[in-house]
Amino acid sequence: MIARRKQNGRKLDTRIEALRADLDSLQTDIKALPPDAQSAANEKINVAIHRAEGVAERALRLAEDTATQAYGDVEHWASENLDSARGRVREQPLAAVLVSLGLGAVLGAIIQRI
Repeated sequence: MIARRKQNGRKLDTRIEALRADLDSLQTDIKALPPDAQSAANEKINVAIHRAEGVAERALRLAEDTATQAYGDVEHWASENLDSARGRVREQPLAAVLVSLGLGAVLGAIIQRI
């Protein structure tokens, strides 16, 4: 589920970058036009920019909603499994400590690479 959201986020980022590149290219082309054509083209650019802003705002809302939903899903899963985890830690404290150390080492290595 989270991988799918990341993939959708990457696709959205790719589309936004492509839109930005298209707008930059359009702006460059318009600078080469005669003044009369420039004013007409500027209006179209303003409309395109307004639409791009709308797309970006919708993408931001979608990303916020997705993050909120993911947070809720993780919180729900954690609350459901907390009692089970506590019981296992009480039954096997040494194993729990070793697993925690291993996870800490892995996360530390990942963070250090970033």
